[in-house]
Amino acid sequence: MRRESRRRSGLVVRYFDPWGSPLCTCPPKYSLQPYTGCSHFCLYCYATAYIGVRKSQPKERFIERLKADLKRFVDPCLPINMSTSSDPYPPEERVYRLTRRALEILIPAGYKVLITTKSSLVARDADLLARGNAAVTITVTTMDERLARKLEPGAPPPRERIEALRVLHEAGVPVGVRLDPLLPGLNDDEDSVREVLEAAREAGARFVVTSTYKARPDNLRRVLAAFPELEKLYKRLYREEGVWIHGYWYMRPERRLRIIERVRRIALELGFEFATCREGFQHLHTAPSCDGTHLIPRRLPLPRGASCEG
Repeated sequence: MRRESRRRSGLVVRYFDPWGSPLCTCPPKYSLQPYTGCSHFCLYCYATAYIGVRKSQPKERFIERLKADLKRFVDPCLPINMSTSSDPYPPEERVYRLTRRALEILIPAGYKVLITTKSSLVARDADLLARGNAAVTITVTTMDERLARKLEPGAPPPRERIEALRVLHEAGVPVGVRLDPLLPGLNDDEDSVREVLEAAREAGARFVVTSTYKARPDNLRRVLAAFPELEKLYKRLYREEGVWIHGYWYMRPERRLRIIERVRRIALELGFEFATCREGFQHLHTAPSCDGTHLIPRRLPLPRGASCEG
Protein backbone atom coordinates (compact mmCIF):
# COMPACT_ATOMS: atom_id res chain seq x y z
CA MET A 1 0.00 0.00 0.00
CA ARG A 2 2.75 2.45 0.92
CA ARG A 3 4.73 1.61 -2.21
CA GLU A 4 1.65 2.19 -4.40
CA SER A 5 0.94 5.47 -2.59
CA ARG A 6 4.48 6.69 -3.21
CA ARG A 7 4.30 5.65 -6.86
CA ARG A 8 1.02 7.46 -7.45
CA SER A 9 2.22 10.57 -5.62
CA GLY A 10 4.92 11.00 -8.28
CA LEU A 11 2.36 11.45 -11.08
CA VAL A 12 2.04 14.76 -12.89
CA VAL A 13 -0.92 13.66 -15.03
CA ARG A 14 -3.71 13.08 -12.54
CA TYR A 15 -7.34 12.15 -12.97
CA PHE A 16 -9.33 15.30 -12.27
CA ASP A 17 -11.04 14.95 -8.93
CA PRO A 18 -12.86 18.01 -7.52
CA TRP A 19 -12.69 16.42 -4.06
CA GLY A 20 -16.06 14.80 -4.52
CA SER A 21 -17.90 18.09 -4.93
CA PRO A 22 -21.60 17.32 -5.44
CA LEU A 23 -21.92 20.41 -7.66
CA CYS A 24 -19.09 19.70 -10.09
CA THR A 25 -20.34 18.76 -13.57
CA CYS A 26 -16.96 18.46 -15.33
CA PRO A 27 -16.73 15.51 -17.70
CA PRO A 28 -13.98 12.91 -17.11
CA LYS A 29 -10.54 14.38 -17.80
CA TYR A 30 -7.00 14.64 -16.54
CA SER A 31 -5.33 17.58 -14.83
CA LEU A 32 -1.74 18.56 -15.61
CA GLN A 33 0.04 21.25 -13.57
CA PRO A 34 3.57 22.16 -14.74
CA TYR A 35 3.93 24.47 -11.73
CA THR A 36 3.06 24.49 -8.06
CA GLY A 37 1.97 27.72 -6.44
CA CYS A 38 0.78 30.61 -8.61
CA SER A 39 2.39 33.99 -9.20
CA HIS A 40 -0.89 35.61 -10.22
CA PHE A 41 -1.82 35.92 -6.51
CA CYS A 42 -5.55 36.32 -7.14
CA LEU A 43 -7.32 37.35 -3.93
CA TYR A 44 -10.18 34.93 -4.52
CA CYS A 45 -7.97 31.90 -5.27
CA TYR A 46 -9.42 28.65 -3.91
CA ALA A 47 -6.24 26.62 -4.26
CA THR A 48 -4.32 28.60 -1.65
CA ALA A 49 -6.25 26.75 1.04
CA TYR A 50 -4.10 23.70 0.33
CA ILE A 51 -1.03 24.96 -1.58
CA GLY A 52 -0.55 28.26 0.25
CA VAL A 53 0.22 31.69 -1.20
CA ARG A 54 3.49 31.31 -3.07
CA LYS A 55 5.06 32.07 -6.41
CA SER A 56 4.94 29.53 -9.20
CA GLN A 57 7.65 26.92 -8.93
CA PRO A 58 8.48 24.42 -11.69
CA LYS A 59 7.81 20.83 -10.75
CA GLU A 60 10.92 18.71 -10.41
CA ARG A 61 11.67 16.51 -13.42
CA PHE A 62 8.34 17.59 -14.88
CA ILE A 63 8.98 16.58 -18.49
CA GLU A 64 10.53 13.26 -17.50
CA ARG A 65 7.56 12.46 -15.29
CA LEU A 66 5.08 13.56 -17.98
CA LYS A 67 6.62 11.18 -20.51
CA ALA A 68 6.50 8.34 -17.99
CA ASP A 69 2.85 8.98 -17.16
CA LEU A 70 1.83 9.04 -20.80
CA LYS A 71 3.47 5.66 -21.38
CA ARG A 72 2.12 4.09 -18.22
CA PHE A 73 -1.55 4.79 -17.72
CA VAL A 74 -3.04 7.81 -19.49
CA ASP A 75 -6.26 7.02 -21.38
CA PRO A 76 -5.83 8.78 -24.76
CA CYS A 77 -9.59 9.20 -25.06
CA LEU A 78 -9.73 11.67 -22.15
CA PRO A 79 -8.69 15.32 -22.48
CA ILE A 80 -5.82 16.74 -20.47
CA ASN A 81 -6.65 20.05 -18.79
CA MET A 82 -3.74 22.44 -18.21
CA SER A 83 -4.38 23.53 -15.51
CA THR A 84 -7.07 23.23 -12.87
CA SER A 85 -5.35 24.92 -9.93
CA SER A 86 -1.93 26.42 -10.74
CA ASP A 87 -1.95 28.54 -13.90
CA PRO A 88 0.11 26.98 -16.73
CA TYR A 89 1.24 30.42 -17.92
CA PRO A 90 2.67 32.30 -14.93
CA PRO A 91 5.43 34.85 -15.61
CA GLU A 92 7.95 32.09 -14.85
CA GLU A 93 6.83 30.23 -17.97
CA ARG A 94 8.82 32.75 -20.02
CA VAL A 95 11.97 31.32 -18.43
CA TYR A 96 11.19 27.64 -17.79
CA ARG A 97 8.89 27.00 -20.79
CA LEU A 98 7.48 23.88 -19.13
CA THR A 99 4.02 24.38 -20.60
CA ARG A 100 5.46 24.91 -24.08
CA ARG A 101 7.62 21.78 -23.73
CA ALA A 102 4.62 19.77 -22.54
CA LEU A 103 2.60 20.91 -25.54
CA GLU A 104 5.46 19.92 -27.84
CA ILE A 105 4.96 16.39 -26.53
CA LEU A 106 1.16 16.27 -26.28
CA ILE A 107 0.07 18.07 -29.44
CA PRO A 108 2.01 16.10 -32.10
CA ALA A 109 1.03 12.85 -30.37
CA GLY A 110 -2.67 13.65 -30.77
CA TYR A 111 -3.68 14.10 -27.13
CA LYS A 112 -6.73 16.26 -26.51
CA VAL A 113 -5.68 19.38 -24.58
CA LEU A 114 -7.71 22.08 -22.87
CA ILE A 115 -5.78 25.14 -21.67
CA THR A 116 -7.31 27.11 -18.79
CA THR A 117 -5.44 30.30 -17.93
CA LYS A 118 -5.73 33.97 -17.08
CA SER A 119 -2.51 34.86 -18.87
CA SER A 120 -2.05 36.44 -22.28
CA LEU A 121 1.20 34.47 -22.62
CA VAL A 122 -0.86 31.57 -23.99
CA ALA A 123 -0.96 33.41 -27.34
CA ARG A 124 2.76 32.65 -27.72
CA ASP A 125 1.82 29.01 -28.31
CA ALA A 126 -0.85 29.65 -30.94
CA ASP A 127 1.31 27.93 -33.55
CA LEU A 128 1.31 24.65 -31.62
CA LEU A 129 -2.26 24.81 -30.39
CA ALA A 130 -3.66 25.54 -33.85
CA ARG A 131 -2.12 22.35 -35.23
CA GLY A 132 -3.55 19.99 -32.65
CA ASN A 133 -6.58 18.74 -30.76
CA ALA A 134 -6.57 21.78 -28.48
CA ALA A 135 -8.81 24.56 -27.19
CA VAL A 136 -8.29 27.45 -24.78
CA THR A 137 -10.41 29.19 -22.16
CA ILE A 138 -9.13 32.44 -20.68
CA THR A 139 -10.42 33.93 -17.43
CA VAL A 140 -11.51 37.57 -17.60
CA THR A 141 -13.31 38.76 -14.49
CA THR A 142 -13.54 42.46 -15.33
CA MET A 143 -12.48 44.95 -17.98
CA ASP A 144 -11.80 47.53 -15.26
CA GLU A 145 -7.99 47.51 -15.12
CA ARG A 146 -7.85 49.18 -11.70
CA LEU A 147 -10.16 46.55 -10.21
CA ALA A 148 -8.27 43.76 -11.99
CA ARG A 149 -4.96 44.93 -10.49
CA LYS A 150 -6.45 44.63 -7.01
CA LEU A 151 -8.17 41.30 -7.58
CA GLU A 152 -5.45 39.64 -9.67
CA PRO A 153 -2.25 41.58 -8.95
CA GLY A 154 0.13 39.21 -10.74
CA ALA A 155 -1.97 38.50 -13.82
CA PRO A 156 -1.81 40.39 -17.15
CA PRO A 157 -4.31 43.23 -17.67
CA PRO A 158 -7.72 42.15 -18.99
CA ARG A 159 -7.30 43.82 -22.36
CA GLU A 160 -4.15 41.79 -22.96
CA ARG A 161 -6.14 38.64 -22.23
CA ILE A 162 -8.83 39.69 -24.70
CA GLU A 163 -6.13 40.30 -27.30
CA ALA A 164 -4.79 36.80 -26.61
CA LEU A 165 -8.28 35.43 -27.32
CA ARG A 166 -8.22 37.29 -30.62
CA VAL A 167 -4.76 36.01 -31.60
CA LEU A 168 -5.72 32.42 -30.81
CA HIS A 169 -9.04 32.68 -32.62
CA GLU A 170 -7.42 34.14 -35.72
CA ALA A 171 -4.88 31.30 -35.64
CA GLY A 172 -7.75 28.81 -35.68
CA VAL A 173 -7.77 27.79 -32.02
CA PRO A 174 -11.29 27.39 -30.52
CA VAL A 175 -11.58 29.79 -27.56
CA GLY A 176 -13.91 30.43 -24.65
CA VAL A 177 -13.99 32.84 -21.73
CA ARG A 178 -14.36 32.19 -18.02
CA LEU A 179 -16.24 35.00 -16.26
CA ASP A 180 -15.30 33.52 -12.96
CA PRO A 181 -15.77 34.32 -10.14
CA LEU A 182 -18.47 36.96 -9.85
CA LEU A 183 -17.99 38.86 -6.60
CA PRO A 184 -21.00 40.76 -5.23
CA GLY A 185 -20.50 44.50 -5.34
CA LEU A 186 -17.40 44.26 -7.52
CA ASN A 187 -17.99 42.64 -10.91
CA ASP A 188 -21.50 41.15 -10.87
CA ASP A 189 -23.45 44.15 -12.19
CA GLU A 190 -25.02 44.35 -15.63
CA ASP A 191 -22.50 46.81 -17.11
CA SER A 192 -19.44 44.89 -15.93
CA VAL A 193 -20.74 41.55 -17.18
CA ARG A 194 -21.75 42.98 -20.55
CA GLU A 195 -18.41 44.72 -21.05
CA VAL A 196 -16.48 41.47 -20.53
CA LEU A 197 -18.75 39.37 -22.71
CA GLU A 198 -18.94 41.88 -25.55
CA ALA A 199 -15.14 42.15 -25.64
CA ALA A 200 -14.69 38.37 -25.54
CA ARG A 201 -17.31 37.75 -28.25
CA GLU A 202 -15.78 40.38 -30.52
CA ALA A 203 -12.39 38.65 -30.05
CA GLY A 204 -13.83 35.32 -31.21
CA ALA A 205 -14.91 33.50 -28.04
CA ARG A 206 -17.98 31.33 -28.56
CA PHE A 207 -18.38 29.80 -25.10
CA VAL A 208 -18.67 31.30 -21.61
CA VAL A 209 -18.65 29.61 -18.23
CA THR A 210 -19.42 31.58 -15.11
CA SER A 211 -19.71 31.12 -11.36
CA THR A 212 -20.22 33.16 -8.22
CA TYR A 213 -17.50 33.68 -5.66
CA LYS A 214 -17.30 30.90 -3.09
CA ALA A 215 -15.72 32.02 0.18
CA ARG A 216 -13.11 30.10 2.10
CA PRO A 217 -11.59 31.51 5.29
CA ASP A 218 -8.26 32.42 3.68
CA ASN A 219 -9.55 33.97 0.47
CA LEU A 220 -12.30 35.83 2.31
CA ARG A 221 -9.69 37.47 4.52
CA ARG A 222 -7.76 38.62 1.45
CA VAL A 223 -10.82 39.97 -0.34
CA LEU A 224 -12.00 41.93 2.70
CA ALA A 225 -8.51 43.27 3.40
CA ALA A 226 -8.51 44.75 -0.11
CA PHE A 227 -12.18 45.84 -0.02
CA PRO A 228 -13.04 46.59 3.63
CA GLU A 229 -16.19 48.41 2.53
CA LEU A 230 -17.66 45.00 1.62
CA GLU A 231 -17.21 43.45 5.07
CA LYS A 232 -20.79 43.88 6.29
CA LEU A 233 -22.27 42.75 2.98
CA TYR A 234 -20.08 39.66 2.73
CA LYS A 235 -20.61 38.73 6.37
CA ARG A 236 -24.36 38.78 5.73
CA LEU A 237 -24.28 37.04 2.32
CA TYR A 238 -21.85 34.30 3.27
CA ARG A 239 -21.52 33.83 7.02
CA GLU A 240 -25.07 34.69 8.13
CA GLU A 241 -27.37 33.84 5.20
CA GLY A 242 -25.05 31.61 3.21
CA VAL A 243 -24.63 27.84 3.10
CA TRP A 244 -21.50 25.80 3.80
CA ILE A 245 -21.13 23.34 0.92
CA HIS A 246 -18.17 21.02 0.61
CA GLY A 247 -15.59 23.37 2.09
CA TYR A 248 -16.98 26.69 0.84
CA TRP A 249 -19.47 29.33 1.94
CA TYR A 250 -21.99 29.81 -0.87
CA MET A 251 -24.52 32.60 -1.09
CA ARG A 252 -28.07 31.31 -0.76
CA PRO A 253 -29.35 29.74 -4.01
CA GLU A 254 -31.83 32.45 -4.97
CA ARG A 255 -29.16 35.16 -4.74
CA ARG A 256 -26.73 33.14 -6.84
CA LEU A 257 -29.44 32.33 -9.37
CA ARG A 258 -30.20 36.02 -9.95
CA ILE A 259 -26.55 36.72 -10.73
CA ILE A 260 -26.16 33.67 -12.96
CA GLU A 261 -29.34 34.41 -14.89
CA ARG A 262 -28.07 37.92 -15.57
CA VAL A 263 -24.93 36.51 -17.16
CA ARG A 264 -26.90 33.90 -19.07
CA ARG A 265 -29.29 36.45 -20.54
CA ILE A 266 -26.44 38.61 -21.84
CA ALA A 267 -24.46 35.59 -23.04
CA LEU A 268 -27.34 34.15 -25.07
CA GLU A 269 -28.10 37.58 -26.49
CA LEU A 270 -24.51 37.72 -27.77
CA GLY A 271 -24.60 34.20 -29.19
CA PHE A 272 -22.47 32.37 -26.63
CA GLU A 273 -22.79 28.78 -25.50
CA PHE A 274 -23.35 29.01 -21.75
CA ALA A 275 -22.48 26.98 -18.66
CA THR A 276 -21.87 27.41 -14.95
CA CYS A 277 -19.19 26.01 -12.65
CA ARG A 278 -20.14 24.26 -9.39
CA GLU A 279 -23.44 26.09 -9.03
CA GLY A 280 -26.05 23.34 -9.30
CA PHE A 281 -27.91 25.12 -12.11
CA GLN A 282 -27.36 22.62 -14.91
CA HIS A 283 -30.82 23.38 -16.30
CA LEU A 284 -29.43 26.75 -17.42
CA HIS A 285 -26.64 25.23 -19.51
CA THR A 286 -26.72 25.44 -23.29
CA ALA A 287 -23.13 24.20 -23.82
CA PRO A 288 -22.26 20.49 -24.14
CA SER A 289 -19.67 20.79 -21.35
CA CYS A 290 -19.16 23.12 -18.42
CA ASP A 291 -15.37 23.38 -18.77
CA GLY A 292 -14.94 23.91 -22.51
CA THR A 293 -13.68 20.44 -23.39
CA HIS A 294 -16.36 20.27 -26.08
CA LEU A 295 -14.44 23.00 -27.93
CA ILE A 296 -11.51 20.67 -28.59
CA PRO A 297 -11.39 19.84 -32.33
CA ARG A 298 -10.25 16.52 -33.81
CA ARG A 299 -7.39 17.56 -36.07
CA LEU A 300 -4.93 14.74 -35.44
CA PRO A 301 -5.39 11.00 -34.85
CA LEU A 302 -5.53 10.15 -31.16
CA PRO A 303 -2.50 8.41 -29.64
CA ARG A 304 -1.80 4.72 -30.14
CA GLY A 305 -4.69 4.32 -32.57
CA ALA A 306 -7.29 4.92 -29.85
CA SER A 307 -10.91 4.67 -30.92
CA CYS A 308 -13.11 6.98 -28.88
CA GLU A 309 -16.66 8.16 -29.25
CA GLY A 310 -17.24 11.89 -29.38
